[in-house]
Order: sequence, then C-alpha cells, then structure tokens
Amino acid sequence: MIEAPNIGMQSIETQNRVPRNGAPAAREIARDFGRKPGTQKDPLRGAFFWLSAFYLVYCSRPEDWIPGLRYLPLAKITGIFAVLGLISSWGKTQRKFKDLPRESFYLLALIGVLVPSALLSPIWRGGALLRTLDFAKVYLAFVLTFLLVTSFQRLRRIIFIQAASVVVVSVVSIILGHSKPRLQGVIGGIYSNPNDLAFAVVLSVPFCLAFLLISKNFLVKLAWLAGILMMGLTLFMTASRGGFVTLVVAGAVALWHFGVRGRRLGLIVGSGFAVVLLLLVAGGPLMKRVKAIEGGASAEGVGAASAYESYEERKFLMVKALHGIAEHPLLGLGVRNFQVYSGVWADVHMTYLQIAVEGGIPSLILYLMFFSRGFRNLRQLRRRKDLDKHTKLLVGALHSSMVGFIIGALFAPEAYQFFPYFAVAYTSTLVATIAEQERGAEPLREESGVRRFGVVGGNRRPEVATLVR
Repeated sequence: MIEAPNIGMQSIETQNRVPRNGAPAAREIARDFGRKPGTQKDPLRGAFFWLSAFYLVYCSRPEDWIPGLRYLPLAKITGIFAVLGLISSWGKTQRKFKDLPRESFYLLALIGVLVPSALLSPIWRGGALLRTLDFAKVYLAFVLTFLLVTSFQRLRRIIFIQAASVVVVSVVSIILGHSKPRLQGVIGGIYSNPNDLAFAVVLSVPFCLAFLLISKNFLVKLAWLAGILMMGLTLFMTASRGGFVTLVVAGAVALWHFGVRGRRLGLIVGSGFAVVLLLLVAGGPLMKRVKAIEGGASAEGVGAASAYESYEERKFLMVKALHGIAEHPLLGLGVRNFQVYSGVWADVHMTYLQIAVEGGIPSLILYLMFFSRGFRNLRQLRRRKDLDKHTKLLVGALHSSMVGFIIGALFAPEAYQFFPYFAVAYTSTLVATIAEQERGAEPLREESGVRRFGVVGGNRRPEVATLVR
C-alpha cells in the first residue's frame, strides 16, 4: 500500500519562540516536539476520521468491486457520522460557520436556485428534485472539509485519499474491464461513463505527480510512478477525446510548475516518453475516434463510424441546449432533465451549457463565481514568496487540476461531478490554514512530528487574515 509522504518543512525555529503564558521555553519545545501522539485529545479527530471515510467511499467506490458492500449505503453512513462528529464538538472548534469563505455561499446559492428549478420543472419535477438533493451533498462535503481540515497534515491526507483512490479505481477498471469497449460501466457512479472516468483520472493525475516529487522513498516514488502509468493507460482505454484534451491542458500546466519552474528537465522528457508509449500501446481506439471527426461519414471501420456519429450528436445536443436556454432562461429544465428534453436521452457535452439549460442562467453565473473564487485563492497563494517547496508543489497540482477542469468542461457534462468542487475546497482550506499559522493560532497538532508544509520561517503578516474573507 502506498504511504502518504510526509509533506513539509520544519516549523518556526525553536530558538525564536516566545514562551506562552509565562511557561519556560523548554516547556514549549517539549510541547511541540516531545509529546507522544494521542496525549492531548483533539475534539475533531472522530469527525475527521468519518470525513476521510466519506472521501474514501466517494472516490474509490468499493461497493462496486468488493463483494457484499453494495448492500451498504457507505456514503450515507460516513457522511452522517462526520456530521454527528462535528455536532458533538460544537463550540470546541477553532473555525466557525461564520468563517466559511465566500465561495461556500455561492455554492449554497447555486443549490438554492436548483431547488425551485426542480420544483417548477417543465419536464420531470420529482426526478429533478431527487437529483438536486443528491448533488446538495457536495455542499455538506465542502463545509465539513473547511471546518474539519484544520491543519496541513489533514489536508494532505484528504488529497492523498482522492489521488490513491483514483489509482485503485484505474487498476480495478483495467483488470475487470479490459475486454469491455472503452471500460463502459465497469465501475458505477461517477466512473460508469468512460468520459466521466477519464475526467476523474485527469483531474487527479497532478496530485499523484506532486506526491511522487514530494516523497524521498524510492519505493514510494516507484509506486506513484506505476499508479500514474495505470491512470494514463485507463485514460487511453476509455478513448475519451475530451479526456485526452483535458490531459494535454492539465499536463502542460503541471509540467510548467513542476518541470520548467521546478527545473526538472527529466520530468518533462519522461512525461513525453510516457505519453508516446501509452499512445503506442493503447491509443488505437482514441486515434480512430479523433480521425473520425476529420473523416466524416466516410470514416472506415465500425469504431470510426460510431465516433463520427457521436461527434454529430454532440453538435445537435449543443444546439438543442441553446434552444432550451432560450425557452427557459431563469430556472431551466431541472437537474438531469435535459436528457428527456433532448429526445435522444443524452447529456449536452459541455458543462457550461449543461448547468445553464438545467438550472437557468442564474445557476451558470453562480457556478462561474464559485470557481472563480478557487482561482482567486490560487492566485493569492502563487504570489506568496514564503511558501516552502512542498506547498508550492501542492499549489501547482491544484492549479493544474483546476485549469484542466475549466478547459475540459468545454468537452464533457461534468456540472455535478464532485472532484472540481473538492479542489476549490482544498484551496479555501489551504488559504485559511496558512492564515491561521501566520496569526499564531494554528489548530492543535495531532502528532509529534515536526515536519510539515506551509510558510517558511516565522514571517507573520496580519494582512494575510484577509485571504479568507
């Protein structure tokens, strides 16, 4: 099993510390470096455990490939226990609901628009409402992530769970679905559609690459490298054109951060070699689907003809979506109701049209405002000159993933996929954690290790607190 690498640099030098409440400096050093794990109770430990379990269940979907688990509502169980854990620690947490960032209110407002959109839907009100309530879970995940992930250690664990889970899903998909066209329906939920599977893989690759670069253990590096190759193989086996475009964009941004700015020429060369190798091994179906667009109806082969039909259908669905927006501009058709409205039972393959036609133009505006806040957080983090190298890697991975999403959303119906929302939550949490560290109000540590990622040295600037407003 891949172990999460220890991210970070040493905290503020002990000789620069000021005794607190009159305690001798030696006592402060012992408090930070000499305490055995678990000697001081963390009120959020239980809630964070269940939040981690929720991420594990959502990202790895074990009920689809481990016998017997499909009968258990694991996502609901873990989510409920995470909420109960947060309630039980009410008043003991450092972050309060009043500290929630502005993007959380944009997300809540988006859900608030989707509810009347469902209730007044001209297509299917009951179905739209149920799907809206299912999507509303992402707000709960966002709030719990912000309130419970109060340290760099915890943020690393959550991101590690997502990255490692997608590696596992990729391996399972290859094993169970190697004989199925495009890995269709091998794993359910967010991975049932080949395009959705490819999208989830690409959004997680930058995190895996960051963990590979962070780790100093050769075997761990080798494990991450193997995982990235398995994810790439999975992507090419899905033959997703939108997924490949997203990979090119996200990969280019990641190589800019990790290879060019990080001065890792070997990473750039190795990445190019890996892509060429994967294209030779498993890129045949993808290349046929790409050439089918150019070849038109005269494209040879069953797969090519099917790919061209898919291309023509997507053009038709985009035009149909524009008509739907014109007819229902305020509240749209209701979540997932465009499939019925289209007449061909298919989603429009553009996220921005999808949210606009199903939730109305106000939903599209709130959707864009939400993700713009994520990029604002990243811009503020990237401008800082005092972040250690591991934090810079994490910020680079987040930036790569989100840029890949923004471009990839032009080619896929991913308005209700949780991974992009998770990425924004990670940026909000990282900004808040750094601000707390600089204010000297870093939350309770849960283990005695002294290495972490964050701000180098003891630079404390009061204005950093404005980052979370």
